[in-house]
Amino acid sequence: MKFMKLGSKPDTFRSDGNNVRYVASELATDIAVTVGDVKFYLHKFPLLSKSACLQKLVASGNEQNCDEVQISDIPGGSVVFEICAKFCYGMTVNLNAYNVFATRCAAEYLGMYETIEKGNLIYKIDIFLNSSIVHSWKDSIIVLQTTKSLSPLSDELKVAGLCVDAIATNACIDVSKVDWSYTYNRKKLPEENGNDPNFNGVKSRPVPKDWWVEDLCELEIDLYKRVIMSIKIKGIQSHEVIGDALKAYSYRRLPGFSKGVIHSRDVGKYRSMVDTIVWLLPAEKGSVSCSFLFKLLKAAIIVDSGEMAREQLVRQIGQQLEEASLNDLLIRAAEREDVMYDVDMVKKIVNKFLMQDRNAEYESEENEVQEIQRSGILTDASKLIVAKLIDAYLAEIAKDPNLPLSKFVDLAETVSCISRPTHNGLYRAIDMYLKEHPWISKSERKRICKLMDCKKLSADACMHAVQNERLPLRVVIQVLFFEQLRGAAATSSGTSTPDLPKSLKNPNGGSHGSSRSAPTNPEEDWDSVSATEELKALKPELAALRLRNRGDNRNNVDNAAAISKMKGLMKSKRIFTKIWSSKAAIGENNGSDSSESLGSANPEEAKSTPSRNRRHSVS
Repeated sequence: MKFMKLGSKPDTFRSDGNNVRYVASELATDIAVTVGDVKFYLHKFPLLSKSACLQKLVASGNEQNCDEVQISDIPGGSVVFEICAKFCYGMTVNLNAYNVFATRCAAEYLGMYETIEKGNLIYKIDIFLNSSIVHSWKDSIIVLQTTKSLSPLSDELKVAGLCVDAIATNACIDVSKVDWSYTYNRKKLPEENGNDPNFNGVKSRPVPKDWWVEDLCELEIDLYKRVIMSIKIKGIQSHEVIGDALKAYSYRRLPGFSKGVIHSRDVGKYRSMVDTIVWLLPAEKGSVSCSFLFKLLKAAIIVDSGEMAREQLVRQIGQQLEEASLNDLLIRAAEREDVMYDVDMVKKIVNKFLMQDRNAEYESEENEVQEIQRSGILTDASKLIVAKLIDAYLAEIAKDPNLPLSKFVDLAETVSCISRPTHNGLYRAIDMYLKEHPWISKSERKRICKLMDCKKLSADACMHAVQNERLPLRVVIQVLFFEQLRGAAATSSGTSTPDLPKSLKNPNGGSHGSSRSAPTNPEEDWDSVSATEELKALKPELAALRLRNRGDNRNNVDNAAAISKMKGLMKSKRIFTKIWSSKAAIGENNGSDSSESLGSANPEEAKSTPSRNRRHSVS
């Protein structure tokens, strides 16, 4: 045992440079406490009078070596043990937000309770926590962060819960009472970061409601979850502010999130983070932007989140799909897939969007009929926005050479129930697909073109379509016919349209929304019309095309080619006769999925090929 005579009052600990610490006192030390690799030479009386643990250790030691004690698992190690030892000696102890929790855990380990001595260390620390730490915004966050390394004890000692409640309470107070330094204004306002030469020390701008969101980004995800849940339970902060907090945390903690990717090999770590953020999302529509939800969905796909998280994102995106952009919809497909984009996911989102538009339902309860108004909240404007968005998306995914026709058609049919004034966007998407997939069969060309309503093409789109050699011949004729009707209506000043068959006036079976919703077969109506009537109907269109050519020199060459092409079509009356064969003959073939009214299954088709090639050469 060492004997030290270094002063009359124990007021500090000294070191001899060899991992040995001792108290400065005239009294000889009578106990050695080894904590880790540091040995403390101390006195039994002050230690045993305040520590139940040391009393047991000394009592259980053998008689030959009762003056040496080994402590290897005390929280905080030798640094925190020295703080506790100083308290036993009555020395000044400096507690702060960084060491108070570890000291509290060490005091618990050493058994420094009130039952051992009044005013013991645990009592003093608890007073410090409740009177100082919880009233400080930053200290509460710092202490909560320090509980991470000693998480089992943090809940047992209720320190973590104390800090979580303090943070949530401070985040919900009236912003007029916020007088501490906060991250938001310190970054945003020049007077807060010293860049304003006229700043006089008084805040000149009000504190924003989300002043606290960036400070909480310092917390690990499990602690962050507890704080946000506590804030939500209090019910004071709006769901928009909660959404802002989650957005700030995602951008801070998920590397590459702003670009819709995750740059990290630690997939498991970020999977837990993404799942937690999704779980914390407010259910209210508009809490976060649609773009942010799409970024979360892309991140969830990358880190392979569970189905529950993905389904929640799909549902919330569907509620506000009209806010999305084309770039939001471009969700990359999994690496194992041949296609470029996840079209099925977009289709799910669109279906969720359309599910909102439900009619009122009735149910019976206690022999009374009550009307329950479902969420029929979709306006025509929002539906039109989504339809145009999907048209643009179709045009983008059509560039993928590996995209199956079925995926393109299925997605287009999903929005076919939405009536839109023009099908120009859909025509552009169809043309793009035909351009990038020139190898598809005639039946597939026919199938994709049936998505489009030729009556809803603008004059410019019609001009492009009649010169588009990628379109089936029947579609070109249909476009020309409706362009002729439009021109006739514009010049007739209210007179009735030509007395044409009903099928020509409305070849889509009377559908006002989409050609896909027609209950009848438009091909049967078309095929019932003789080729002679078709040719008569096309003659005025040729004259209109000539007039357009004279008035628009920029398109002179293309229009002349179109007129020349149509002259060739009119001279080929034999071809039109074969195309519009009798309705009975077509009826024999309609039972087979592979047969076409265009004659793709007809042996005569080979004979008409030269004329079709001549149309190609003209255009």
